[in-house]
Amino acid sequence: MTRLTEAAQGVYVIAATPFLPDGALDLESCDRMTDFYLDAGATGLTVLGMMGEAPKLTVEESRTVVRRILARVDGRVPVVVGVSAPGFAQMQALSAMAMDDGAAGVMIAPPGSLKTDDQIVAYYTQAVEFIGDAPFVLQDFPLVTGVQIPVSVIARIVRDLPTCVCLKHEDWPGLAKISALRAEGTLDRRISILCGNGGLFLPEEVARGADGAMTGFCYPEMMVDVVREMRASNVDRARDLFDAYLPLARYEQQPGLGLACRKYVLARRGIIAHDTLRKPGAGLAAAARAEVDALIARQERRLEALG
Repeated sequence: MTRLTEAAQGVYVIAATPFLPDGALDLESCDRMTDFYLDAGATGLTVLGMMGEAPKLTVEESRTVVRRILARVDGRVPVVVGVSAPGFAQMQALSAMAMDDGAAGVMIAPPGSLKTDDQIVAYYTQAVEFIGDAPFVLQDFPLVTGVQIPVSVIARIVRDLPTCVCLKHEDWPGLAKISALRAEGTLDRRISILCGNGGLFLPEEVARGADGAMTGFCYPEMMVDVVREMRASNVDRARDLFDAYLPLARYEQQPGLGLACRKYVLARRGIIAHDTLRKPGAGLAAAARAEVDALIARQERRLEALG
């Protein structure tokens, strides 16, 4: 079993969870989606993330989705499983399930009740007591969690908890935070930094020292291409590619609408059969679908011009 390490890089795509029109799991689409992500060049997958509608799944459904994707991946790339939960007992059960089934690591976001630096450090220290030696990703997403994790606190967690191997960086604005974390002497050891926010700042994040992305976008091949070109120092090419997709990436970042947009495009591309969001949640209205279609048409023209 491949375990997640501090060397993680590239693009770990946050996998959507496909549903049938009645809200049941669509496992055939799950297979097709997994194949698509791998064919697009993903170096890893992350399952049951916030954009994977994890809170809407039962524990048994979570196990079913994780096992299905792990079986389809068949060890070709590492798979990280989101195990954030209201209590440590559920987190422990999800972590044990995922790691026993072949996951490379788990991802943990802090609960919104944490208000002080010491509370944040204590929370992750206690979490590790429950998940054991499973490598974990520290999810830093204050826009959603409401928890501000300063650089100094990340440094304490990295120093005290050797199983913290990756930071999922989603602070906004957060470019200066990446620079601070990469400054000599800030961290006792170098960990992987993979960024989120739909890749909206990906060229700048890689330029600041991020190792890639751990996020979703309806065209994950954009993130793969941009990270590859940035790491090869083909900055202009990376930015030109990024710019072609930027209007759609911007549209997908609308709070409360982003996942509906992403699923609509994935269904439009034939990757999943339906754009169903499990309730509470609704798909795109006709006007929004027309806007997305227009953005895709414009995107295709710009990509054709780039060659």
